[in-house]
Amino acid sequence: MNNTSRRSVFANGRGYRWMDRPLVVVCVDGCEADYINQAIQAGVAPYLAEMCAKGASLLGECVVPSFTNPNNISIVTGVPPSVHGICGNYFYDREADEEVMMNDAKYLRCETLLAGFSNAGAKVVVITAKDKLRTLLGKGMKAVCFSAEKADQLSMEANGITGVLELVGKPLPKVYSADLSEFVFAAGVKVMARDRPDLMYLSTTDYVQHKHAPGTPVANDFYRMMSSYLAQLDQMRVTIALTADHGMNAKTDAAGAPQIIYLQDWYDAQIGKGAVRVILPVTDPYVAHHGSLGSFATAYLPANADFAGLAAKLRKVRGIELVLTRAEAAQQFELPPDRIGDVVVVSERLFVIGTSPSRHDLSGLDAPLRSHGGVSEQLVPLLLNRPLSDVDPQRRLRNFDIFDLALNHAA
Repeated sequence: MNNTSRRSVFANGRGYRWMDRPLVVVCVDGCEADYINQAIQAGVAPYLAEMCAKGASLLGECVVPSFTNPNNISIVTGVPPSVHGICGNYFYDREADEEVMMNDAKYLRCETLLAGFSNAGAKVVVITAKDKLRTLLGKGMKAVCFSAEKADQLSMEANGITGVLELVGKPLPKVYSADLSEFVFAAGVKVMARDRPDLMYLSTTDYVQHKHAPGTPVANDFYRMMSSYLAQLDQMRVTIALTADHGMNAKTDAAGAPQIIYLQDWYDAQIGKGAVRVILPVTDPYVAHHGSLGSFATAYLPANADFAGLAAKLRKVRGIELVLTRAEAAQQFELPPDRIGDVVVVSERLFVIGTSPSRHDLSGLDAPLRSHGGVSEQLVPLLLNRPLSDVDPQRRLRNFDIFDLALNHAA
Protein backbone atom coordinates (compact mmCIF):
# COMPACT_ATOMS: atom_id res chain seq x y z
CA MET A 1 0.00 0.00 0.00
CA ASN A 2 1.51 3.33 -0.98
CA ASN A 3 0.97 6.65 -2.75
CA THR A 4 -2.28 7.53 -1.00
CA SER A 5 -3.97 10.86 -1.60
CA ARG A 6 -7.33 12.49 -0.99
CA ARG A 7 -8.28 11.75 -4.60
CA SER A 8 -7.42 8.07 -4.71
CA VAL A 9 -5.93 5.15 -2.86
CA PHE A 10 -3.59 2.70 -4.58
CA ALA A 11 -3.83 -0.79 -3.16
CA ASN A 12 -2.31 -4.06 -4.32
CA GLY A 13 -1.91 -2.98 -7.93
CA ARG A 14 -5.19 -1.09 -8.31
CA GLY A 15 -6.25 2.51 -7.93
CA TYR A 16 -9.53 3.44 -6.20
CA ARG A 17 -11.17 6.84 -6.44
CA TRP A 18 -12.09 8.66 -3.26
CA MET A 19 -15.72 8.35 -2.18
CA ASP A 20 -18.03 11.07 -3.55
CA ARG A 21 -20.55 10.09 -0.86
CA PRO A 22 -20.39 7.52 1.95
CA LEU A 23 -19.86 3.98 0.65
CA VAL A 24 -21.36 0.94 2.39
CA VAL A 25 -20.01 -2.40 1.18
CA VAL A 26 -22.02 -5.39 2.39
CA CYS A 27 -20.81 -8.98 2.36
CA VAL A 28 -23.84 -11.23 2.87
CA ASP A 29 -22.46 -14.55 4.07
CA GLY A 30 -23.67 -17.55 2.05
CA CYS A 31 -25.82 -15.48 -0.29
CA GLU A 32 -26.30 -17.17 -3.63
CA ALA A 33 -28.26 -14.99 -6.03
CA ASP A 34 -31.39 -17.13 -5.79
CA TYR A 35 -32.00 -15.97 -2.22
CA ILE A 36 -32.39 -12.43 -3.51
CA ASN A 37 -34.37 -13.50 -6.57
CA GLN A 38 -36.83 -15.52 -4.52
CA ALA A 39 -37.31 -12.75 -1.95
CA ILE A 40 -37.96 -10.22 -4.70
CA GLN A 41 -40.44 -12.51 -6.46
CA ALA A 42 -42.25 -13.06 -3.16
CA GLY A 43 -42.58 -9.28 -2.81
CA VAL A 44 -40.84 -9.16 0.57
CA ALA A 45 -37.66 -7.29 -0.42
CA PRO A 46 -38.77 -4.09 -2.20
CA TYR A 47 -35.50 -2.24 -1.74
CA LEU A 48 -33.47 -5.13 -3.17
CA ALA A 49 -35.83 -5.05 -6.15
CA GLU A 50 -35.20 -1.33 -6.48
CA MET A 51 -31.43 -1.87 -6.43
CA CYS A 52 -31.74 -4.39 -9.27
CA ALA A 53 -34.04 -2.14 -11.30
CA LYS A 54 -32.39 1.25 -10.82
CA GLY A 55 -28.81 0.36 -9.96
CA ALA A 56 -26.75 -2.60 -11.11
CA SER A 57 -27.36 -6.33 -10.79
CA LEU A 58 -24.51 -8.59 -11.88
CA LEU A 59 -23.05 -11.98 -11.04
CA GLY A 60 -19.45 -12.66 -10.12
CA GLU A 61 -17.27 -15.47 -8.82
CA CYS A 62 -15.94 -15.84 -5.32
CA VAL A 63 -12.54 -17.35 -4.62
CA VAL A 64 -12.08 -21.06 -3.97
CA PRO A 65 -12.10 -22.40 -1.32
CA SER A 66 -15.50 -20.74 -1.07
CA PHE A 67 -15.24 -20.08 2.66
CA THR A 68 -15.65 -16.99 4.82
CA ASN A 69 -12.12 -15.86 5.62
CA PRO A 70 -10.52 -16.13 2.15
CA ASN A 71 -13.40 -14.30 0.51
CA ASN A 72 -13.90 -11.51 3.02
CA ILE A 73 -10.18 -10.78 2.84
CA SER A 74 -10.23 -10.92 -0.97
CA ILE A 75 -13.12 -8.42 -0.97
CA VAL A 76 -11.29 -5.92 1.26
CA THR A 77 -7.93 -6.29 -0.51
CA GLY A 78 -9.17 -6.53 -4.10
CA VAL A 79 -6.91 -9.52 -4.79
CA PRO A 80 -7.01 -13.35 -4.58
CA PRO A 81 -5.48 -15.48 -1.79
CA SER A 82 -2.25 -15.92 -3.76
CA VAL A 83 -1.54 -12.28 -2.87
CA HIS A 84 -3.13 -11.81 0.56
CA GLY A 85 -2.28 -15.28 1.90
CA ILE A 86 -5.57 -16.20 3.61
CA CYS A 87 -6.58 -19.49 1.99
CA GLY A 88 -9.04 -20.90 4.53
CA ASN A 89 -10.55 -20.53 7.96
CA TYR A 90 -8.09 -23.16 9.17
CA PHE A 91 -4.75 -24.47 7.89
CA TYR A 92 -1.60 -26.42 8.68
CA ASP A 93 1.19 -24.04 9.68
CA ARG A 94 4.29 -25.91 8.51
CA GLU A 95 6.73 -23.63 10.31
CA ALA A 96 4.96 -24.11 13.64
CA ASP A 97 4.05 -27.74 12.79
CA GLU A 98 0.50 -27.27 14.02
CA GLU A 99 -3.03 -26.92 12.70
CA VAL A 100 -4.37 -23.47 13.53
CA MET A 101 -7.18 -21.03 12.86
CA MET A 102 -6.32 -18.42 10.24
CA ASN A 103 -7.75 -15.54 12.26
CA ASP A 104 -4.50 -13.91 13.32
CA ALA A 105 -3.59 -10.80 11.34
CA LYS A 106 0.02 -12.04 11.13
CA TYR A 107 -1.11 -14.38 8.33
CA LEU A 108 -2.25 -11.47 6.14
CA ARG A 109 0.38 -10.70 3.50
CA CYS A 110 -0.85 -7.37 2.17
CA GLU A 111 -2.73 -4.35 3.42
CA THR A 112 -6.43 -3.84 3.00
CA LEU A 113 -8.42 -1.11 1.30
CA LEU A 114 -9.94 -0.40 4.69
CA ALA A 115 -6.52 0.38 6.10
CA GLY A 116 -5.52 2.29 2.98
CA PHE A 117 -8.49 4.65 3.11
CA SER A 118 -8.25 4.93 6.88
CA ASN A 119 -4.59 5.90 6.76
CA ALA A 120 -5.34 8.40 3.97
CA GLY A 121 -7.76 10.22 6.23
CA ALA A 122 -11.11 8.55 5.62
CA LYS A 123 -13.45 7.77 8.49
CA VAL A 124 -13.86 3.97 8.28
CA VAL A 125 -16.23 1.66 10.16
CA VAL A 126 -16.14 -2.15 10.06
CA ILE A 127 -18.91 -4.25 11.63
CA THR A 128 -18.80 -8.04 11.47
CA ALA A 129 -21.18 -10.66 12.79
CA LYS A 130 -18.58 -13.03 14.24
CA ASP A 131 -15.45 -11.94 16.02
CA LYS A 132 -13.26 -14.36 14.03
CA LEU A 133 -12.97 -11.82 11.20
CA ARG A 134 -12.44 -8.70 13.24
CA THR A 135 -8.67 -8.90 13.70
CA LEU A 136 -8.05 -9.71 10.03
CA LEU A 137 -10.32 -6.96 8.72
CA GLY A 138 -9.02 -4.44 11.23
CA LYS A 139 -5.32 -4.90 10.53
CA GLY A 140 -3.54 -1.57 10.07
CA MET A 141 -6.70 0.53 10.46
CA LYS A 142 -7.19 3.66 12.52
CA ALA A 143 -10.91 3.12 12.61
CA VAL A 144 -13.99 1.68 14.29
CA CYS A 145 -13.98 -2.12 14.10
CA PHE A 146 -16.18 -4.45 16.15
CA SER A 147 -18.27 -7.60 15.98
CA ALA A 148 -21.91 -8.13 16.87
CA GLU A 149 -20.84 -11.24 18.73
CA LYS A 150 -18.84 -9.21 21.27
CA ALA A 151 -20.69 -5.91 21.13
CA ASP A 152 -20.82 -5.94 24.95
CA GLN A 153 -17.02 -6.05 25.30
CA LEU A 154 -15.92 -2.98 23.35
CA SER A 155 -13.26 -0.45 24.23
CA MET A 156 -12.03 2.70 22.54
CA GLU A 157 -8.50 1.30 22.47
CA ALA A 158 -9.38 -2.01 20.79
CA ASN A 159 -12.52 -1.11 18.81
CA GLY A 160 -12.66 2.67 18.48
CA ILE A 161 -16.20 2.71 19.87
CA THR A 162 -18.19 1.89 23.01
CA GLY A 163 -21.86 1.90 23.98
CA VAL A 164 -23.01 0.04 20.87
CA LEU A 165 -25.71 -1.96 22.65
CA GLU A 166 -27.22 1.29 23.93
CA LEU A 167 -26.87 2.95 20.52
CA VAL A 168 -28.55 0.07 18.68
CA GLY A 169 -31.20 -0.52 21.35
CA LYS A 170 -31.01 -4.29 21.02
CA PRO A 171 -29.70 -6.97 23.40
CA LEU A 172 -26.53 -8.87 22.61
CA PRO A 173 -27.53 -11.41 19.94
CA LYS A 174 -26.89 -15.13 20.15
CA VAL A 175 -24.14 -16.40 17.86
CA TYR A 176 -26.36 -19.09 16.35
CA SER A 177 -29.21 -16.85 15.25
CA ALA A 178 -30.42 -14.57 12.48
CA ASP A 179 -30.31 -11.82 15.12
CA LEU A 180 -26.51 -11.72 14.83
CA SER A 181 -26.73 -10.51 11.23
CA GLU A 182 -29.63 -8.17 12.00
CA PHE A 183 -27.50 -6.55 14.70
CA VAL A 184 -24.83 -5.83 12.06
CA PHE A 185 -27.35 -3.99 9.88
CA ALA A 186 -29.00 -2.20 12.80
CA ALA A 187 -25.63 -1.04 14.09
CA GLY A 188 -24.62 0.07 10.60
CA VAL A 189 -27.74 2.22 10.28
CA LYS A 190 -27.26 3.82 13.70
CA VAL A 191 -23.55 4.51 13.23
CA MET A 192 -24.11 5.93 9.73
CA ALA A 193 -26.86 8.23 11.02
CA ARG A 194 -24.78 9.44 13.96
CA ASP A 195 -21.24 9.59 12.56
CA ARG A 196 -21.61 9.49 8.76
CA PRO A 197 -18.35 7.64 8.04
CA ASP A 198 -16.82 7.80 4.57
CA LEU A 199 -16.56 4.02 4.26
CA MET A 200 -18.42 1.23 6.02
CA TYR A 201 -17.94 -2.54 5.64
CA LEU A 202 -20.69 -4.83 6.95
CA SER A 203 -20.20 -8.61 7.08
CA THR A 204 -22.96 -10.98 8.17
CA THR A 205 -23.17 -14.65 9.18
CA ASP A 206 -24.63 -17.52 7.12
CA TYR A 207 -26.62 -19.07 9.97
CA VAL A 208 -29.89 -18.74 8.01
CA GLN A 209 -28.41 -19.91 4.69
CA HIS A 210 -26.96 -23.05 6.28
CA LYS A 211 -30.44 -24.07 7.43
CA HIS A 212 -32.89 -22.65 4.92
CA ALA A 213 -33.00 -22.84 1.12
CA PRO A 214 -33.87 -19.85 -1.10
CA GLY A 215 -37.56 -19.00 -1.12
CA THR A 216 -38.39 -20.68 2.17
CA PRO A 217 -40.26 -18.58 4.76
CA VAL A 218 -37.27 -18.13 7.08
CA ALA A 219 -34.94 -17.21 4.21
CA ASN A 220 -37.43 -14.71 2.84
CA ASP A 221 -37.85 -13.19 6.31
CA PHE A 222 -34.07 -12.71 6.48
CA TYR A 223 -33.97 -10.87 3.15
CA ARG A 224 -37.04 -8.84 4.14
CA MET A 225 -35.09 -7.68 7.18
CA MET A 226 -31.97 -6.93 5.15
CA SER A 227 -33.92 -5.04 2.49
CA SER A 228 -35.49 -2.83 5.16
CA TYR A 229 -32.14 -1.83 6.69
CA LEU A 230 -30.56 -1.20 3.28
CA ALA A 231 -33.48 1.07 2.44
CA GLN A 232 -32.76 3.07 5.60
CA LEU A 233 -29.11 3.42 4.56
CA ASP A 234 -30.16 4.50 1.07
CA GLN A 235 -32.30 7.28 2.55
CA MET A 236 -29.08 8.72 4.02
CA ARG A 237 -27.77 9.19 0.46
CA VAL A 238 -25.02 6.58 0.49
CA THR A 239 -23.64 4.27 -2.16
CA ILE A 240 -24.50 0.65 -1.35
CA ALA A 241 -22.53 -2.21 -2.90
CA LEU A 242 -23.51 -5.76 -2.00
CA THR A 243 -21.86 -9.09 -2.66
CA ALA A 244 -21.30 -12.44 -0.91
CA ASP A 245 -18.35 -14.45 0.30
CA HIS A 246 -19.79 -17.65 -1.20
CA GLY A 247 -22.98 -19.39 -2.19
CA MET A 248 -24.63 -22.35 -0.44
CA ASN A 249 -25.96 -25.74 -1.51
CA ALA A 250 -27.72 -28.73 -0.01
CA LYS A 251 -25.23 -31.52 0.65
CA THR A 252 -27.69 -34.39 0.90
CA ASP A 253 -29.32 -37.18 -1.02
CA ALA A 254 -32.99 -37.13 -2.06
CA ALA A 255 -34.05 -38.28 1.42
CA GLY A 256 -32.13 -35.48 3.12
CA ALA A 257 -29.27 -37.62 4.45
CA PRO A 258 -25.79 -35.97 4.42
CA GLN A 259 -23.51 -37.14 1.61
CA ILE A 260 -20.04 -37.18 3.16
CA ILE A 261 -16.74 -38.41 1.73
CA TYR A 262 -14.47 -39.28 4.66
CA LEU A 263 -11.13 -38.45 3.09
CA GLN A 264 -8.89 -39.32 6.06
CA ASP A 265 -10.42 -42.78 6.24
CA TRP A 266 -9.97 -43.19 2.48
CA TYR A 267 -6.25 -42.35 2.63
CA ASP A 268 -5.79 -44.51 5.75
CA ALA A 269 -7.23 -47.46 3.83
CA GLN A 270 -4.95 -46.80 0.87
CA ILE A 271 -1.52 -46.27 2.46
CA GLY A 272 -1.85 -46.79 6.20
CA LYS A 273 -3.40 -45.05 9.18
CA GLY A 274 -2.02 -41.59 9.84
CA ALA A 275 0.32 -41.52 6.86
CA VAL A 276 -1.63 -38.61 5.35
CA ARG A 277 -2.69 -35.40 7.08
CA VAL A 278 -6.08 -34.16 5.82
CA ILE A 279 -6.97 -30.50 6.51
CA LEU A 280 -10.51 -29.13 6.21
CA PRO A 281 -10.24 -25.33 5.75
CA VAL A 282 -13.96 -24.87 6.56
CA THR A 283 -13.15 -25.54 10.23
CA ASP A 284 -13.84 -22.63 12.57
CA PRO A 285 -15.14 -22.21 16.13
CA TYR A 286 -18.77 -22.15 14.93
CA VAL A 287 -19.43 -25.73 13.79
CA ALA A 288 -23.00 -26.36 14.94
CA HIS A 289 -24.56 -25.57 11.57
CA HIS A 290 -22.04 -27.36 9.31
CA GLY A 291 -20.17 -29.85 11.50
CA SER A 292 -16.83 -28.78 9.92
CA LEU A 293 -17.99 -30.28 6.64
CA GLY A 294 -17.36 -28.41 3.40
CA SER A 295 -16.61 -29.18 -0.23
CA PHE A 296 -12.88 -28.44 -0.17
CA ALA A 297 -9.99 -30.26 1.48
CA THR A 298 -6.23 -30.38 1.25
CA ALA A 299 -3.95 -33.29 2.11
CA TYR A 300 -0.28 -33.70 2.99
CA LEU A 301 1.17 -36.99 1.70
CA PRO A 302 4.42 -38.76 2.57
CA ALA A 303 7.28 -38.19 0.13
CA ASN A 304 7.25 -41.80 -1.06
CA ALA A 305 3.51 -41.83 -1.86
CA ASP A 306 2.28 -42.70 -5.34
CA PHE A 307 0.77 -39.26 -6.00
CA ALA A 308 -0.50 -39.97 -9.50
CA GLY A 309 -1.89 -43.41 -8.65
CA LEU A 310 -3.70 -42.19 -5.54
CA ALA A 311 -5.14 -39.21 -7.43
CA ALA A 312 -6.43 -41.48 -10.20
CA LYS A 313 -8.16 -43.72 -7.63
CA LEU A 314 -9.61 -40.78 -5.71
CA ARG A 315 -11.12 -39.25 -8.84
CA LYS A 316 -13.23 -42.41 -9.20
CA VAL A 317 -14.80 -42.00 -5.76
CA ARG A 318 -18.46 -41.01 -6.01
CA GLY A 319 -18.92 -37.33 -5.21
CA ILE A 320 -15.38 -36.20 -6.04
CA GLU A 321 -15.19 -33.40 -8.61
CA LEU A 322 -11.50 -32.41 -8.65
CA VAL A 323 -8.20 -33.82 -7.44
CA LEU A 324 -5.36 -31.38 -8.07
CA THR A 325 -1.68 -31.20 -7.22
CA ARG A 326 -0.46 -28.28 -5.15
CA ALA A 327 0.85 -26.52 -8.25
CA GLU A 328 -2.38 -27.11 -10.20
CA ALA A 329 -4.57 -25.86 -7.35
CA ALA A 330 -2.38 -22.81 -6.73
CA GLN A 331 -2.67 -21.86 -10.39
CA GLN A 332 -6.35 -22.69 -10.94
CA PHE A 333 -7.66 -21.17 -7.71
CA GLU A 334 -4.98 -18.48 -7.19
CA LEU A 335 -3.85 -19.87 -3.83
CA PRO A 336 -0.58 -19.46 -1.91
CA PRO A 337 1.25 -22.77 -2.57
CA ASP A 338 3.05 -22.74 0.79
CA ARG A 339 -0.26 -22.80 2.67
CA ILE A 340 -1.95 -25.74 0.97
CA GLY A 341 -1.11 -29.44 0.97
CA ASP A 342 0.35 -31.70 -1.69
CA VAL A 343 -3.16 -32.43 -2.98
CA VAL A 344 -6.36 -30.36 -3.12
CA VAL A 345 -9.68 -32.22 -3.29
CA VAL A 346 -13.03 -30.65 -4.23
CA SER A 347 -16.33 -32.48 -3.96
CA GLU A 348 -19.35 -32.23 -6.24
CA ARG A 349 -22.29 -29.92 -5.52
CA LEU A 350 -24.30 -32.34 -3.35
CA PHE A 351 -21.34 -33.73 -1.38
CA VAL A 352 -19.05 -32.60 1.42
CA ILE A 353 -15.65 -33.83 2.57
CA GLY A 354 -14.87 -34.94 6.10
CA THR A 355 -11.99 -36.71 7.82
CA SER A 356 -13.44 -39.57 9.91
CA PRO A 357 -16.97 -39.97 11.32
CA SER A 358 -15.72 -39.72 14.92
CA ARG A 359 -14.28 -36.26 14.24
CA HIS A 360 -17.52 -34.66 13.05
CA ASP A 361 -20.27 -33.86 15.52
CA LEU A 362 -23.53 -33.68 13.57
CA SER A 363 -25.72 -33.51 16.65
CA GLY A 364 -26.18 -29.77 16.15
CA LEU A 365 -27.78 -30.23 12.75
CA ASP A 366 -31.51 -29.64 13.14
CA ALA A 367 -32.06 -29.35 9.37
CA PRO A 368 -30.68 -31.16 6.30
CA LEU A 369 -27.02 -30.30 5.79
CA ARG A 370 -26.25 -27.26 3.65
CA SER A 371 -22.66 -26.13 3.14
CA HIS A 372 -20.11 -24.67 0.74
CA GLY A 373 -16.42 -24.62 -0.16
CA GLY A 374 -16.26 -25.91 -3.72
CA VAL A 375 -16.63 -24.50 -7.22
CA SER A 376 -20.38 -25.16 -7.00
CA GLU A 377 -20.71 -22.24 -4.59
CA GLN A 378 -18.66 -19.74 -6.61
CA LEU A 379 -21.39 -17.69 -8.27
CA VAL A 380 -22.48 -14.73 -6.11
CA PRO A 381 -24.43 -11.49 -6.63
CA LEU A 382 -22.91 -8.07 -7.22
CA LEU A 383 -25.56 -5.40 -6.55
CA LEU A 384 -25.22 -1.63 -6.42
CA ASN A 385 -27.78 1.08 -5.82
CA ARG A 386 -26.18 3.16 -8.58
CA PRO A 387 -25.86 2.21 -12.26
CA LEU A 388 -22.43 1.38 -13.62
CA SER A 389 -20.55 2.82 -16.55
CA ASP A 390 -17.49 1.73 -18.54
CA VAL A 391 -17.58 -1.90 -17.38
CA ASP A 392 -16.34 -4.27 -20.07
CA PRO A 393 -19.20 -6.76 -20.71
CA GLN A 394 -16.57 -9.47 -21.34
CA ARG A 395 -14.83 -8.86 -18.03
CA ARG A 396 -14.68 -11.77 -15.63
CA LEU A 397 -16.15 -10.31 -12.48
CA ARG A 398 -15.14 -11.46 -9.01
CA ASN A 399 -16.63 -10.64 -5.64
CA PHE A 400 -13.39 -8.83 -4.85
CA ASP A 401 -14.13 -6.37 -7.68
CA ILE A 402 -16.93 -4.82 -5.63
CA PHE A 403 -14.86 -1.86 -4.37
CA ASP A 404 -13.59 -1.22 -7.90
CA LEU A 405 -17.14 -1.23 -9.27
CA ALA A 406 -18.46 1.03 -6.53
CA LEU A 407 -15.63 3.57 -6.56
CA ASN A 408 -14.39 3.51 -10.16
CA HIS A 409 -17.50 2.68 -12.21
CA ALA A 410 -20.60 3.83 -10.31
CA ALA A 411 -22.38 6.54 -12.30
